[in-house]
Amino acid sequence: MSDVRAIEWPTLTLIAGCYCVWALAVFWLAAHWPVLAVIVAAIAIAQQSSLQHEAIHGHPTRLEWLNVALVAPALSLCVPYLRFRDTHLAHHTDETLTDPYDDPESNYLDPVVWCRLAGPVQVILRFNNTLAGRLLIGPLVGQISWMASDWRAMRRGDRAVLLGWLVHIPAAAVVIWIVALSPMPIWAYLIAAYIGHALIKIRTFLEHRAHVDAKGRTVIVEDRGPLALLFLNNNLHVVHHAHPGVPWYRLPQLYAARRDDFLRQNHGYRYRSYVEVMRRHFWRAKDPVPHPLWRD
Repeated sequence: MSDVRAIEWPTLTLIAGCYCVWALAVFWLAAHWPVLAVIVAAIAIAQQSSLQHEAIHGHPTRLEWLNVALVAPALSLCVPYLRFRDTHLAHHTDETLTDPYDDPESNYLDPVVWCRLAGPVQVILRFNNTLAGRLLIGPLVGQISWMASDWRAMRRGDRAVLLGWLVHIPAAAVVIWIVALSPMPIWAYLIAAYIGHALIKIRTFLEHRAHVDAKGRTVIVEDRGPLALLFLNNNLHVVHHAHPGVPWYRLPQLYAARRDDFLRQNHGYRYRSYVEVMRRHFWRAKDPVPHPLWRD
């Protein structure tokens, strides 16, 4: 009985629902409403990314191998789960948040590195620091940056990085094979995967900022709409960083009970909703690309 109670049924149900929606899009909607199929598949891909994040933090069961198996299908095609796990856990060292070198998820660059970049590259990265840019080119910019970093690590002999990609390649190949058997063309699925990545970029766009106090670097977006469900309440990001072992469906209650404490902790880094985020930052960058507080 204790093992059954240890299972987080809301998460397990959502995992099953995610794969059902994905299959519905790829096998049925693609045959009748191709555009709608791409949109629905993209939502399922983004939802699975959020579920993979839950698995990284020990959900929905106490068995790590089972959690990995539940989210192992490489629906996004481009994100190896083992690399996502390793880089994200490294990111949870709050003292190094936004560090251009030690935070794998930082969007900032060392100002010295920034100054050495070619002008066109700087233009691209500046645009990428607007929400419009993050949606349009963010998945491509992020993927190139990540793969270049992993390639350098593999050349240095990092076997964990190599293993992450070696495991991912057959996982992605299986997904492509399944799509090839469906009515959805491969090119349409690639578009869906790109849109799925772009949806996740809405969440990651301003999760962290440069701040002298490590506790003041993590955002709260008080959104309770569809995007909050898509992101599994990770928009309450300071709550997640403070309590990474708490499942997604308990984060709103925890935030409501201690709202003033969390906002005092993160120095009021807060948005009311993603509508406010879009209104303020769709065409206007929130941050510079070079880290504004960086010192050698």
